[in-house]
Amino acid sequence: MTSQIFSTWGRWVPGREPVQPEKLPVEFAPGRPLKAFMGWDGLFVHDWSVNLVDMVRAYMEEARKESCGQCFTCRLGTEEICGILEGICGGEGRPEDLDRLEVLARAMMETGRCDIGQTTPRPLLDLLCHRRQEFLDVIQSKKPIPKGSYIAKVTAPCTNACPSHLNIPDYVEKIRIGRWDEALSTIRRDCSLPGVIGRVCVRPCEFNCRRQRVDDGIAIRALKRYAADAELEHHVEPPLHPGPGKGKKVAIIGAGPAGLSCAYYLGLAGYRSTVFEALNEPGGMAAVGIPDYRLPRNILRGEAAQVEKLGAEIRYGVNVGVDVTLEDLLREGYEAVFVGVGAPESAKMRCEGEDAGYRCFMTGVEFLRRVAMGERPIDGKKLLVIGGGNVAMDCVRSALRLGFDDVNLIYRRTEAEMPADPQEVREAREEGVHFHYLVAPVKIIAEEGKVTGLECQKMELGEPDASGRRRPVPVEGSNIVIPCDAIVPAIGQVCVVDCVLPPEEVEISRWKTLVVDEITCQTRQPYVFSGGDCVTGPATLIAALAAGKNAARFIDQYLTSGKCIPGDSDWIEKLIGQLGIFFYKEKMPYEDTTRKMHPPVLSPEERIKSFAEVEGGVKPAQAVKEAARCLRCFRIAMAAV
Repeated sequence: MTSQIFSTWGRWVPGREPVQPEKLPVEFAPGRPLKAFMGWDGLFVHDWSVNLVDMVRAYMEEARKESCGQCFTCRLGTEEICGILEGICGGEGRPEDLDRLEVLARAMMETGRCDIGQTTPRPLLDLLCHRRQEFLDVIQSKKPIPKGSYIAKVTAPCTNACPSHLNIPDYVEKIRIGRWDEALSTIRRDCSLPGVIGRVCVRPCEFNCRRQRVDDGIAIRALKRYAADAELEHHVEPPLHPGPGKGKKVAIIGAGPAGLSCAYYLGLAGYRSTVFEALNEPGGMAAVGIPDYRLPRNILRGEAAQVEKLGAEIRYGVNVGVDVTLEDLLREGYEAVFVGVGAPESAKMRCEGEDAGYRCFMTGVEFLRRVAMGERPIDGKKLLVIGGGNVAMDCVRSALRLGFDDVNLIYRRTEAEMPADPQEVREAREEGVHFHYLVAPVKIIAEEGKVTGLECQKMELGEPDASGRRRPVPVEGSNIVIPCDAIVPAIGQVCVVDCVLPPEEVEISRWKTLVVDEITCQTRQPYVFSGGDCVTGPATLIAALAAGKNAARFIDQYLTSGKCIPGDSDWIEKLIGQLGIFFYKEKMPYEDTTRKMHPPVLSPEERIKSFAEVEGGVKPAQAVKEAARCLRCFRIAMAAV
């Protein structure tokens, strides 16, 4: 394969310079060169053995398949363009066809409502501009050219940002036309817990929504919840049916999001899995780590019940590694094992006194677990929570609902660096939480074995660290003592995989996470798969669901063929991620004045009185109106390998 010799990639996005050739990927998959690529932002070529006239024919054929037909210029334009290109590739083209192609392509780009019309003509126009002679050579030869084989994928900025790659524009469009049931079917193809995710997802899709380059992004999470709630309100039984039985047993360790997702998709594939869960209810940290005011337990339990209807058996109160071992599971005939044990332990603050056993000192994970069980785990009026993530937000907001009068959050950086969802931070502040920034704990103060205060040191921000955030640097001589009745550190979580699986059977990292293939989720031991927080470290719920879904697919492949081999769809998905779809400085050709839909929420005064759900659902008319704001930013990617 030669070096990069032709590229128009990057020139179509207003506000961005063309991408330098050396920054473009050269491999499709390990050992498989990427010869050429066509997509939403032009094309690039590494190997001239690719017939670009044939490739653009195939590319426009994909555009024709994806055109919804609502814009007549796109509907008719793709039809005529495909017909002309078929004629040229079949040896029946005419020179004047090229002018007609250009007119049709520009008309599609200028009048298309969605990005199928606005972006798919770009590779064609680039070739007509820069490689026109190649078309003329084919036309003049009067000989048909052989059809090549290409790998194509349809995506969107929001879809690409979602760890599970939900077809977001598709289900949003179905909500727009009033078909919430069809929207929910689309969601369930890639998300097994739509009602859960519709409430607590951290919304990477919304932060990659191109609509925000116009006015406000789409309320994607709220629309997902709307579809899930509509099913409950209409008392409709989900149309889920287990696949024909495969006759092979799969064990799943942990009924958290990753484990439930794996069991769900295995059930659809025909496997009757057994889920071993240490707690007495499903959901893992989603059940005992996310308070009811964010995620009502009945929603989680209801969606876990759907997993059981697909054939999964959940055995509660079973601690794998203690009550049953991996060896026991193999003896019982399980041919594959999925490990989804999450990250259930709290990280250390490295603060003097945290291991002294003081009363009214409790980790955030334990605090939330006991709150979920209906307890008021610690007493007092003034509480300090240390941390800046969503677990810390859940702790401070739960404390208010438990009756603490003075709830404070201690964070060693500024609000700009906080990893917590901005909505959670805003709602915590509305409810009366006091935020203390650029302060780090040094020593726990106690009297007679009980917490009475926290010695802290003031910080200032230095250079960025490995996370990309500016590193907090201690300010000498700035120590202060904050009096308090209780302290709850919530600075992170750690994994316990080494307590579940024998370390000699699998590879465990120094962070106590399982080492797996990033695509197949397979460990060093071929029959053991894993995903979620116990692989990545503490991450998002949607990422855990995605890992469980992916693992189920490769478990099926392993049990069917004895192998786990990523497919072309996996590799092109990775390639799309490398290229990037959302350009946050993109200059849109128009402006608008619509505003994002915001679901109703209880007033701060009302919501701190109980653990009742804070955020409500939306009405059908609101959902339809919000869905209509979607720009349908579909992208078609095509690779020649």
